[in-house]
Amino acid sequence: MSQEFNRREVLGLSTALAGGMALASTGTGLAAQSGSGQKPSGRKYQLGTVTYNIAAHWDVPTLLKVCKDVGLTAVEFRTTHKHGVEPALAKPQRAEIRKRCADAGLRQLSLGTVCQFHEADPAVVARNVETCKQFIDLASDLGAKGVKVRPNGLPKGVAVEKTLEQIGKALRTCGQAAADAGVEVWVEVHGSGTSHPPHMRTIMDVADHPAVGITWNSNGTDLKDGSIKEYFELLRPRLRCCHINELTSSYPWRELFGLLNAAGYDRYTLIEIAGLECDKIGDATRFLRFYKALWNELSGPAE
Repeated sequence: MSQEFNRREVLGLSTALAGGMALASTGTGLAAQSGSGQKPSGRKYQLGTVTYNIAAHWDVPTLLKVCKDVGLTAVEFRTTHKHGVEPALAKPQRAEIRKRCADAGLRQLSLGTVCQFHEADPAVVARNVETCKQFIDLASDLGAKGVKVRPNGLPKGVAVEKTLEQIGKALRTCGQAAADAGVEVWVEVHGSGTSHPPHMRTIMDVADHPAVGITWNSNGTDLKDGSIKEYFELLRPRLRCCHINELTSSYPWRELFGLLNAAGYDRYTLIEIAGLECDKIGDATRFLRFYKALWNELSGPAE
């Protein structure tokens, strides 16, 4: 992170934090914006991080140190990153990763894969299903809760309904493997077209497996008439994880956190900041402390 980037981002977070606190002190904060006139339920979820992108170049000791220093409680290891948490790890290496995370007080929550089931070629879909099963085995050995997969768009020349059904059926297969291993499969609300919440609901209805859920991804396509409430409620029954990004953006963060609080969501919101790579650990730690402070204010008090 360059000094210029540091100043700009930290200033933005500082300004937003100060503004949010001012709103809270004048009665126009989270409770007032809930629309009910009543104080919303307290926060039950915690804050963690995805290694994409801020921690992409951190090894496991660095990740554990930063998370402990900042107070982040969970991590999603995204594939291809420096941490090296991949299906190729031998059993003793998996046991070591599990122990190190536990000793550091960090929940090894999930594995972020790029397994995707929207491809028009059935052979590609089959390979992705098998790769997902490998990550499921790894998650089980690590004590992780879930394996994140994704669609990455709607292929051209293929009926939308056919693609959604194909994704759902592949997820059902993966869900059964996950259930057998004692973990879950979370499909990220991701990709052009496939991120449309009604399409994701169709996928979930086809999958129809208790071990299959969604990772809310805080996309612009979540909004309808300026609100995320309708689409959030559409997907809420399958909500298993939540990715959050730039808290200073125009996304309705207070509404999201209020809905999570009202739903009694008790898992994790994971920081996933695109385009941000912090090689200077001091800079990264400082940035994440500001981020957590703003998250605390926006999400409301813990229950």
